[in-house]
Order: sequence, then structure tokens, then C-alpha cells
Amino acid sequence: MKPSGAHRFSRPRAADAPAIHELVAACDLAVIGVPDATPADIADELAEPDFNLDTDGWLVHDADGTLVGWAWAGAKGDSDMLDIEVLVRPGVEGLTDELWRLVLDRAGELALERGHDAATVDIGIYRADTVKQALAKERGFEPGTSFHRMRVDHEGPVEPPTPIPGLTLHSGETDAVRREAHQIYQEAFADHFGFVKNDYDHWLERRQAQSITDWSQLAVARIDGRPAAVLIGNNQFVPDEDCGYVATLAVLPEHRGKGLGRFLLRHAFAADAARGRRGTLLHVDSNNTSPALDLYLSAGMRPVLVIDVWRRLIRPTRASWSAPPGPLRPVHPPGLSEPPGPSDG
Repeated sequence: MKPSGAHRFSRPRAADAPAIHELVAACDLAVIGVPDATPADIADELAEPDFNLDTDGWLVHDADGTLVGWAWAGAKGDSDMLDIEVLVRPGVEGLTDELWRLVLDRAGELALERGHDAATVDIGIYRADTVKQALAKERGFEPGTSFHRMRVDHEGPVEPPTPIPGLTLHSGETDAVRREAHQIYQEAFADHFGFVKNDYDHWLERRQAQSITDWSQLAVARIDGRPAAVLIGNNQFVPDEDCGYVATLAVLPEHRGKGLGRFLLRHAFAADAARGRRGTLLHVDSNNTSPALDLYLSAGMRPVLVIDVWRRLIRPTRASWSAPPGPLRPVHPPGLSEPPGPSDG
């Protein structure tokens, strides 16, 4: 189905973040009852180093100028794994099929550009969004895994964890500690769903581009002087939830079963409480290779939201690439400089 002539397609720019956020919030409200992203989240998405503003995303406005569609395909480094998103304002018809076609075509193109003859395409869908699940299923997607958002509330100070013999913690303000954190993450998550190996410079670039990054919330745990585990927190949920967020908690295989994961989790709780945060959030893969969900439940966390990842394998050919529906008109007037352009690790 082609969108009607009243719809205008364009490429996103950094300045579009507020309008995109308003659309995302409207879609979230219709499904889960609350907005689940902040303007800063959208700005960070647009600033992703792997995201090309000129080729990887589409905005759709109606005749009145209201943003009614937002879709993108995002590469994960040079791998064959890609993420996509398709959002259409509730009540708007005639866009969904076209936007799905565009992002799947672009996903195939991105895979071919990276030397792969197939693409593994993922899309995250709220468990409550049965309509979007049906759309994904119609297009050949199947459930891949589920991520549970976990939360614990802090009512006053939280007691720091009992020290582990031989353990020292090292903050992420130095390059040496960041390199250790990256190496631990690469080794500990190698067998996890959706993991993509990347080098230190790319890993660092992505985090430096995010407004939520706070290197003081990164902690490498060493046992007898040797790197063993890492905790990476950030400010993703501070603006809307006033909560800390554990983005990464990883323990090297040879150090598992020693209580390091629980120690770092309790360390995060105590640090967030000391910052005055109302709680701590994290996401856990229900198919994690280690029993992480049990750890978080036993530490007092509770599930508050479920996001299912739907996955499809596509085998594109160069002949299958499709052009967008009509010429893309830039958001900014021609001749003016445009904002710089840009899916967890």
C-alpha cells in the first residue's frame, strides 16, 4: 500500500528530536499507558555513530505538518544483525505497510553493504502491544527472547554490600579502567542473545555520544588485582523515573558463582540511593546464559514491564532494493547547513 499524496516523507535531523519524542510518547500511551522515552533518549538515538541520518530513517508528516510516522533501520557495527522500528500515530491509516517495507529493504541493504548475504533483523515490541506483534508475525518475524524491566525502590540509604576478600573497585574515569570494562563485557556477553563483538574505539565512541553516560557510574571489580567483573550504570531513567539504571552487569566465566554479581548489584543500589534516586532499574534477558533473573528477584527487584524481541532472517538481493515513495524532501531549507547526523551494547 502506498501512502496517500497528503503524506510527506523526509529524513530525520537532530532538530526533529522533540517532534519524534511527541510521536513516540503518543504511541507508548496508547499501548502501556505512559510515555517510555524522554527527549534526550530520542536525541541520543539520532546521534548514534552507526545511524546514518541520510539513509537509515524516515519521518512522515501529514498535510497539516503533524508527524505521523517514524521508522528506521539500524546497523550493529559490521555485523549481520540489525534493529528496526516502525511507529505510526494511533488512528492514522495507510502508512504501516509502506514503512515496514522501507525498513526491511534498508536492513537488507545494510547487510549487503557489510558483506553479508543475509540479515538477522530484530524489533522490540511491548508484551502488551498485540497489534504490533501481529504485524511482525505477518512479515515473518518470530519471538526471539524477552527482556524484563526490573525495579527496586529505595526509601532512604541502602547498606553497601559486605566486602569480598581480595576485591577492589575501580571507577571508569580513566582510559585504562574503561578498556578493562570493555574487555570484560566482550568476554562475558559473547554467548548472549544479540551480542555483537566490537573494538574498544567503537564501543567508546558510542558511549561518548550518549548524553546519559556518566563514567563515574562504571566500576570494574578486580580480584587479587585481576579484572573479574564490571558494572556500568547511567542516567537513562533519571529524567522520567528519577531512578538509576544498570545498563551492564557482567562477570567473567571463571569468576562466576563467587557472589560478584550480587555484590555489584548491591553496590549499584547503595550508590543510587546515595545519589538520592528513588530506585534502580535494569533489563534482563529471560534467556540469559546465566540465571540473572533469579539473582535480581532474590535481591528484591520486581518486574515492571516486558519487551519481546521478534526476529526474522532475510536474504536480500541487490535487485530487491526499493526506492522510497517519491523524492525525499529535506526537513531544512536547501542551502542551509544541517545538524550533524548519527542500536546495548
